[in-house]
Amino acid sequence: MADSNQNPVVEGFLHQETRTICYIVYDPDSLRAIIVDAVLDFDIVAVRTSTDFVDTVCDRAEALGLTVDWVLESHVHADHLSAAKHVKARLGGKIVIGSAIDQVQISFGKLLNLGPEFTTDGAQFDHLWADGETFEIGGLQARVLHTPGHTPACVSYIIGDAVFVDDTIFMPDFGTARCDFPGGDARELYRSVQRILSLPTETRIFVGHDYAPGERDYAWETTVAEQRAANKHVKDGIDEDAFVTMRRERDGELSLPRLILPSIQVNIRAGDMPEPEDNGVSYIKLPVNQV
Repeated sequence: MADSNQNPVVEGFLHQETRTICYIVYDPDSLRAIIVDAVLDFDIVAVRTSTDFVDTVCDRAEALGLTVDWVLESHVHADHLSAAKHVKARLGGKIVIGSAIDQVQISFGKLLNLGPEFTTDGAQFDHLWADGETFEIGGLQARVLHTPGHTPACVSYIIGDAVFVDDTIFMPDFGTARCDFPGGDARELYRSVQRILSLPTETRIFVGHDYAPGERDYAWETTVAEQRAANKHVKDGIDEDAFVTMRRERDGELSLPRLILPSIQVNIRAGDMPEPEDNGVSYIKLPVNQV
């Protein structure tokens, strides 16, 4: 349950190309902090990465005098490459993801034919969260909520009066996440959303993406009360069967994210590139006619 006496300071940073929001979250008393879902810039045509975006996040954390304890991933992202390794190198902190990461690694390990040298036990990460696990950010108490459906490994983070839900729910006028990736499940997503919406109505919800429908300004903060009243896919009164029917129909019309294959190959490795080959170069695989 959210604790109104221990509330974090939250700063969001929009990565324009992928419409991802990366967050700095910190305890104003101790200045201990976390970074949530850091993004690595990737030019798919030139096949080059850069740290321009994530460096603005790191610069801000340094300017605030923060000590970063955790570099959190909400799940294995399909639309951007993780910059978790770069954050850790600059600011420190442990890279952490949900314990069901092994399911994602197994699925994509087979698709990409990564072979036995690629371990599928989550060992690439510093720690794997269990559902309900708690941790501290200075004087703030945080709790991990397993929220699968978009992917098997999705987790949300409850910190004081805030919850970071990434792709599980979007702003009310955009709805919810797709469920057609390997291991995705619309019924699981509905139930995960209900776990989030059972939090106190004043709980602040911070989403992982915003697509600004209707040309409104970008936004990434809402509340449980606003979601229950107005989320176009899961507001109060929409039952599980109706949601599943809607979600399956909508997912059947969606194209794959443009960066899904590069993103997955980096993100299942906790932000590392594939192991360089004998010429010292890392290669991204593209399985032809398989996705």
